[in-house]
Amino acid sequence: MSRHAMQRALLWALLLLFAAWFLTPLYVMLTTSLKDMDQVRAGSLLSLPTSPSLEAWARAWSSACTGTDCGGLKPFFMNSVLMVVPAVLVSTAIGSVNGYVLSKWRFRGSETMFALMLFGVFMPMQVVLLPMSQVLGWLGIASSIWGLILVHVVAGIPSTTLFFRNYYVGLPDELIKAAMLDGAGFWKIFTRIVLPLSTPILVVTLIWQFTNIWNDFLYGVVFSGADSKPVTVGLNNLANTSSSVKEYNVDMAAALIAALPTLFVYVVAGKYFVRGLTAGAVKG
Repeated sequence: MSRHAMQRALLWALLLLFAAWFLTPLYVMLTTSLKDMDQVRAGSLLSLPTSPSLEAWARAWSSACTGTDCGGLKPFFMNSVLMVVPAVLVSTAIGSVNGYVLSKWRFRGSETMFALMLFGVFMPMQVVLLPMSQVLGWLGIASSIWGLILVHVVAGIPSTTLFFRNYYVGLPDELIKAAMLDGAGFWKIFTRIVLPLSTPILVVTLIWQFTNIWNDFLYGVVFSGADSKPVTVGLNNLANTSSSVKEYNVDMAAALIAALPTLFVYVVAGKYFVRGLTAGAVKG
């Protein structure tokens, strides 16, 4: 075997090892969720289910207890959908306009404003809990889905602005100047020229925001009420609910249900996410 072939074989072996290392927890969760409790107790973590069943999934979705409520994850899942969709769309839209302004319509102090906005990217989430609670109280939307939407929109604007601004810096300024000479205004240039060229960064930002908001636990547990808790809070309550028998298969099914949307997004659009990053989403 040649040296090149040996190096290639070693590389593949390492990649397969790392893939197995990261995928083993997912495999254990999936197989455990398809077993009944007798097999869970009697078998090993890595054993395949002898009689696969979706009963644990059905219980996790509709009848598992999350504290004193035994309605499953369904209401929490729907709360997350109602929260994530508008929060992702609004924060992405605002970030695209901000990036457009800060890259192609610079004004005095725009660089300083952009630098200040970057503080929001690196600021710990815990810092804003108290002031955000006060703001939500003043607006009368505390402990509601609307409050969670506002929190995630505000928290997401620095990141979305950073993505779009760095991407738009790479667009030729001549496009904007030529459109201005033809009489196009701010919004016409943005909608007719800039947005059609923004598909890579739009995909990156949408996936980034969707993943961050769907998987968030801190904001969900702090700012939600009894009827507005997202799926991450519901999953935590389900896993920590005490009962006479701990149903690990139901817990695993619930965890997979909570993770399915983000897994689906990355499986379907993961390659577009990578292409968007390499197209300039994080350069500059």
